[in-house]
This record gives sequence, C-alpha cells and structure tokens, in this order.
Amino acid sequence: MSLQETLTSEERLAELDLETLKQLVGLVEYDDHDDPFPVIGWDAAVWAVGNAAQSAHFFQSALGMELVAYSGPETGNRDHAAYVLKSGAVRFVLKGGVSPSSPILDHHRRHGDGITDIALEVVDVDRCIEHARATGATVLEEPHDVSDEHGTVRVAAIATYGETRHTLVDRSRYDGPYLPGYVARTSSYRKRDGAPKRLFQALDHIVGNVELGRMDEWVDFYRRVMGFTNMAEFIGDDIATEYSALMSKVVANGNHRVKFPLNEPAVGKRKSQIDEYLEFYDGPGAQHLALATNDILRTVDALRDEGIEFLQTPDSYYEDPELRARIGEVRVPIEELQKRRILVDRDEDGYLLQIFTKPLGDRPTVFFEFIERHGSLGFGKGNFKALFEAIEREQEKRGNV
Repeated sequence: MSLQETLTSEERLAELDLETLKQLVGLVEYDDHDDPFPVIGWDAAVWAVGNAAQSAHFFQSALGMELVAYSGPETGNRDHAAYVLKSGAVRFVLKGGVSPSSPILDHHRRHGDGITDIALEVVDVDRCIEHARATGATVLEEPHDVSDEHGTVRVAAIATYGETRHTLVDRSRYDGPYLPGYVARTSSYRKRDGAPKRLFQALDHIVGNVELGRMDEWVDFYRRVMGFTNMAEFIGDDIATEYSALMSKVVANGNHRVKFPLNEPAVGKRKSQIDEYLEFYDGPGAQHLALATNDILRTVDALRDEGIEFLQTPDSYYEDPELRARIGEVRVPIEELQKRRILVDRDEDGYLLQIFTKPLGDRPTVFFEFIERHGSLGFGKGNFKALFEAIEREQEKRGNV
C-alpha cells in the first residue's frame, strides 16, 4: 500500500492533502506490505484530567481547538465524561472521572493531568496484535468490534512505558464523530472576532520520558514489536548543559507520520528535566506533544494573546554570529523570531522553527512544542543547549534543581 493509499482515511478526517501533511510533519514514501505491524498514523491522544469540562473549554479558548464529540452520563456513560477536540489532523480526547470509583480518577491522583493512551490508526488490528503477542508485548485488550448506527470500529490495546497504552484502531468501516458511545457535539463557545480559526494542523511527535537505564529497552520494544526504525540518537554533549544531561533516541513508523523520541536522565551536577518529570508524574509517561503549524508566528502571537506562557530564550541566542551563519536564509527575519523567542535550526534537509510552552498544569510535567518544518526532518539539535538552559531556569524557580 502506498503512502497516498494509507493516508486516505486520515486525509478525510483532517481535510489536509498529502502534500500539506508531508510538509508539516516530514512524511516519507512507505509500502506496508512487508510490515508486520503497519501503522497509518495517529488516531488520538487521550488525556486523564482533573476536570474534563473545564479542560475542554481551555483547549478551545486558548488553543483554538473544536469540540466534535462527547460521551458522559447523558449518553449512558456513568464512569466518566469525555470531550473530543480537533485541530486539523490532531485529535485530543479529554477524560475526567464521574464515578468516585473511576480508574481515571485513580490515574489522575497519581500522575495529574497527562496522556493515558496514544491511540494509533492501523491497517489490520488482528495482524498487529498477533505480531505484538509473538514478540513479547503485553496485550491489554484483545481485538474486538464496537458498533453503532455509523458503522463498526475494530480496536485492541497493548501496554508501553509506565501506565501508557497504545490503542490500535481500524476505523475504515466507520463514519461517526469518534467512536461508538460518543455523540456529535459542538460547543456554545464563540471565539472573539478576529481570532485565528486553526492554530496547528498536525501532530508531529510525542516525547516519552522513561527511567534511567530503560531507554534502550523501549527503543527495542518499538523496533521489535511495532517495526519502528531508529531515526536519530542524541547522547553526551549533544544533549547536556553545564549542570544536567539526558539521553534521547527517536523511533518512527514506516511513513514517519508517528515519531517517538524517548528520553532517560543522565548523571549531572543537578536534577535534569527528566528527573523532575519522573518525580512529579510519579513514573514514566508522555512529556510533551509537538504540534505542527504552517505559520508559527501567527500561532505564537495568538497563543500569547490567550495567556499561554512560553520558555524564554535570551537575546544572546539570537545575537550569536555562529547561529546566523549556520541557519542561513529562513522565511522570517531573525528579529521577528527574537521578538517571539522562537528557536531556529537547520540540517542537511532544510530548517525548522520551534518553541516550547511552560508546563500546562500545576505539576511540572506535560507541555507543548509548536514546530514549523521547512524540509528538516530533525528535532532542533542545534537548539538543545538553549532549550535545556531555559528549562533549568524554570526548574530553579520551582526549587527543583
């Protein structure tokens, strides 16, 4: 199956054409015929949150997402309320416990707001589960169908790092708003006049933080179980400051639609950002989600207007003559990037622009990256030192160094 064919259902969902997706997230041509675990792309990032109704409002008002579906007591779901939000090809499902005995409340008490499920759209759920079981994965849900008047979805689930899971979804026979059990829902929320309609269009990658000594184990998991390939590796001076360090490897599925950087802490003079995350999340989990935009300046301006806070990069970063020589020509003047504290990096394939928010909730755990790619398939290696120093400044303010 060609890349064009594998993206058919996702294109319908996202209303983005193939060339736009390639530009946004760095897709590559791919044939899944010999892939024992053929992943098409992202299906949804499922969150456990303390208050799903309020979080859904925040994701609409601050991040410009659209409410498209709902499940809760009014639909017969007595355990939890769930709000499905979209922005382009990005789908978030925000779940909050209703019943005092809901497992979602247990998860939230331990971890705070965070990702419980990175759901992936696959070509053949049964084929994937058969391979996963044969290669030693923990199967959490056996393949089964769920149906309603809109059709049938086949799903299953496997375990990954910490309490994170991958639900595998084949929605090729379904045209409902999300899944059976959900009803279409729009919001009464109205954006202010002149607000941008869509601030990001695609999910570029999701970063997972794991314990010291476990990174290679999970890299091997994605290679052995899911057929992912190693895309990049950052160790030693690549990813260290004077005070802290970490190690990172990146794995990707066949078409590079799904990319997972995996981080573990390394020994340093102070507590690294990974150590801080593992302490406050109480274990491994998804650290940040990178959201692709085709106009990062407009996105950052709009998000700041809505109160989103970003990490601050010092003026010295932009005034460094080595940076200006290395990045060459980019689509906006360096002064405009400096004004917004946007980072820029170039590799052999092109360049990218990126910026990182501060943590979204009370715990210093989950945050967002916004990224605009112009040919580059990388992750901003040239920005690591500046980024980590900015994170260390925030850690120091919190007293977590």
